[in-house]
Amino acid sequence: MARRNHHNVYVIELSKDVFNEGRFKRCNPGHIQGKPCIYVGMTGLDPDVRFDKHKAGIQSNRYVREYGLHLLPEIYEAYNPMTYEAARDMEVELAIDLREGGYGVWQA
Repeated sequence: MARRNHHNVYVIELSKDVFNEGRFKRCNPGHIQGKPCIYVGMTGLDPDVRFDKHKAGIQSNRYVREYGLHLLPEIYEAYNPMTYEAARDMEVELAIDLREGGYGVWQA
């Protein structure tokens, strides 16, 4: 049976105010000033729908709910859609790559 490719990774830009959160700041010691703060996630939904759910408080990450600005499709859309396993792995890889590039990253 073929696996359905309906999972997506997504990236949300967060307000710079998220850096006032001690936990976020501690997890991003290599953040380069001027680089965005972002949230990296994966979902079986369309990323736009998932972002709306975060902002509405439905299975949301607190940083996205409070500081989420908008999606950054230029970072993730080339990867989508994919299998659950591929999306799970890509979420982690993408977060690591962006953090190494100086972004402030939260990945749950």
